[in-house]
Amino acid sequence: MAKVEHVQGERRIVETPTEARGAEPGPSILALLTVSTIAAIFVLAIVWFVFFRT
Repeated sequence: MAKVEHVQGERRIVETPTEARGAEPGPSILALLTVSTIAAIFVLAIVWFVFFRT
């Protein structure tokens, strides 16, 4: 992987691409998206049963 280099005064800071983006590595974002999607489907199903079922 290529390194991202920043010059700060006289010092040189070398970061990986993940560090430079400030991204959080790991599956926590996938878990959040999965849980929120399931919750949204559940809420929409409740709304449909309450208001649109005849």
